[in-house]
Amino acid sequence: MRPPLAPRRGEPLSAGAFARISDIARSEAGLMLPPSKLNMVQSRLRPRLAALGLDTYDTYAKFVAGPDGADERRLMISALTTNVSHFFRENHHFELLRDQVLPELAARARAGHSVRIWSAGCSSGQEPYSIAMTILEHAPELAAHDTLILATDIDPQILETARAGRYTRTQIQGVPEQAAARHLSEIEDHYVVGEPVRSLVRFRDLNLLAPWPMRAQFDVIFCRNVVIYFDSDTQNALWPRFET
Repeated sequence: MRPPLAPRRGEPLSAGAFARISDIARSEAGLMLPPSKLNMVQSRLRPRLAALGLDTYDTYAKFVAGPDGADERRLMISALTTNVSHFFRENHHFELLRDQVLPELAARARAGHSVRIWSAGCSSGQEPYSIAMTILEHAPELAAHDTLILATDIDPQILETARAGRYTRTQIQGVPEQAAARHLSEIEDHYVVGEPVRSLVRFRDLNLLAPWPMRAQFDVIFCRNVVIYFDSDTQNALWPRFET
């Protein structure tokens, strides 16, 4: 059996193939790929060409744009997405949640209302877990009521990492010491998120540009890591959808 082909040594990503890939990335996921990203796109997609047995980027661009390329388009988006996240990233957002939002949400929960928080573009899970830790540290009564954090991302592979809730010592550096002691367990040189935190979070695969299956309104929406990849038109179309 002949082994899969890889891109021919020195075979560059042409401007035409880059334009087609860039157009697909924008229409499928809102990703903005200016010409300055050509080398990045070339290096990240090289393994996808090898996996498919394709030897040129032009062939790959034609395939991914065609009727048989739907599954590959998802994998392409996954390859092109930079999944960088940290616990309590830009901590002032969590301070705002703690000081100004949680007291009102706790009052709503005591009155019998559900509490729904959305982490849109949750990447490897640190953001929704940080939200859950903030709740358990500063408004633990919410965990006894109908409280849910929906965590969504377009990348199914990174969602598997998020669900595992398993991080290195470097990856947990943003977690306050007391919260880390209560909510993380050290297992085989990694730190695993505890069940009280995990029970508040549900991970789902979702493309923000596609129709949303959720019908109820959210009390809080975190959308920070993903919109930096969107152009202004895509961002401006997204904000009103969050409001409704």
